[in-house]
Amino acid sequence: MSDIVITNARIFDASGDHPFSGEVHIEGNRITQVRRGGASGAQARQTIDAAGAFLMPGMTEAHTHFAWNDQPNLSSIQMMPPEEHILWCVRVAKRYLDMGWTSCVGAATAKPRLDVVTRNAINAGEFPGPRYLAASQEITVQGGLGDETRPHLPFEELSFGTVVSGPEEMRRAVRQFIKYGVDSVKLNLSGEYIAGIPAEFTPFSDEEVAMCVREAKRFGKRVAAHARSAESVKQCVRHGIEVIYHASFADEEALDMLEANKDKHFVAPGLAWLINTSYHAAEWGITPEVAEQMGYHRELEIAIETMKRLHRRGIKILPGGDYGFAWVRHGTNAKDLEYFMKYVGMSATDALLSATREGGKIMMRPHELGQIRPGFLADLLLIDGDPLADISVLQKPERILAVMKDGQFHKSPAVTETRGGGRPY
Repeated sequence: MSDIVITNARIFDASGDHPFSGEVHIEGNRITQVRRGGASGAQARQTIDAAGAFLMPGMTEAHTHFAWNDQPNLSSIQMMPPEEHILWCVRVAKRYLDMGWTSCVGAATAKPRLDVVTRNAINAGEFPGPRYLAASQEITVQGGLGDETRPHLPFEELSFGTVVSGPEEMRRAVRQFIKYGVDSVKLNLSGEYIAGIPAEFTPFSDEEVAMCVREAKRFGKRVAAHARSAESVKQCVRHGIEVIYHASFADEEALDMLEANKDKHFVAPGLAWLINTSYHAAEWGITPEVAEQMGYHRELEIAIETMKRLHRRGIKILPGGDYGFAWVRHGTNAKDLEYFMKYVGMSATDALLSATREGGKIMMRPHELGQIRPGFLADLLLIDGDPLADISVLQKPERILAVMKDGQFHKSPAVTETRGGGRPY
């Protein structure tokens, strides 16, 4: 007898095939059977009639900052006291799970151990949240993105990022974060206009980048990079940095390098950040005119063309990017899928696959996450509506009828039928 059977569902299994009517059997935290056609009548502790609703794998957010606290600048994020900050992180992790993000890839945290503590609390069942890969703080150089020290306050603990100079300081920083228990180390390999640093600026030497990657991989850890400039993207490919955030200004050489290594790299462009900063941040002093002067309009135009070219070349593009600022708030992340269709030229199927099947890959669990298949972990969403016809339904919490993570309902469907002497969860 199965623990749970979901019948009468329209199943998007993320294999690349068209959706089909059928049912899914779950035992413990695993999918045991996926059947096409009508109800089998199999006995289960809990049987759920999906009534034709859309059943899909849980989604993966590839560029997550739980510690970003919906503020308008880096200093405001960093200045939240640590006690309040960890409470913020666990609350916002629940928000992600509420919205169907059952897995998240940490892309940097604001204080050294916030990500690690949040991940551990989720894994221990103390708070609800997605499967999470914990990141380090951003590692930067003097004058680089994340260096918030001031001449009259030259104290590293006041900086948003960890500041290094030279390979040996890099080695020490990486080892320190590994000691704390991170899953990945984050490098800021390019600038960012909002920090007053041109996005096409590339501050790290190859020697520093090489040291970071060598030390991280020595301990079995991954490296990710904020990389908007063409040269920073090339550094990622040269040194084997798997996760590339942004890649806006990747030139022809960088595109060729990525295509030649497309099985090794993931790109999360963060289009929502560029769009909202360009056109929806006036309340916080960044009018469209100011954003244009800063350089964001130009970057947005170039980034859209770059992503189109990446997509045509078969390079993996995943949703996620800098949600957690005042004008790009946590919980609105599914907007990325709409932008992938509108600006990058993805089909609705491609967009859903980027958040499901490709998400299993970036979580480093491609054989058990991101698809509805026997043996896979039971991370599932039941949706009121058809995301393939209107992908914006994934942005509406009331249309997310159920969220299951690891075989347990985080959000239970409103109506269930119980059989076999069992009881609803």
